[in-house]
Amino acid sequence: MTVIELDQNNFEEIVENGKTPVIVDFWAGWCMPCKMMAPIFKELSEDYKGKLKFAKLNTDQNKNISDNFSIRGIPCLILFHKAEEVERIVGFAPKEVLKQKIDSALSKV
Repeated sequence: MTVIELDQNNFEEIVENGKTPVIVDFWAGWCMPCKMMAPIFKELSEDYKGKLKFAKLNTDQNKNISDNFSIRGIPCLILFHKAEEVERIVGFAPKEVLKQKIDSALSKV
């Protein structure tokens, strides 16, 4: 599955107006834990194909959106459903830990 690149132009359409839950990776190019998370995030996008959309938002290039969600530490994964935040995972985590947290969050929607 393709990981969607978010910005000011498509954030509302994909995250706030979408019918499918979306998990957004708030990241920055200078962040080493973000770089470590990237391949895991891509792998997970394959595991949840059809159940969950995966998207990335560069916090340096989209400061307004990052500020709106009070992003203070990255990587920060936020799972949204119908424009509401369901779960927030801050910091690097291995794939199995992320899967458990995502499964738990999806059980709430």
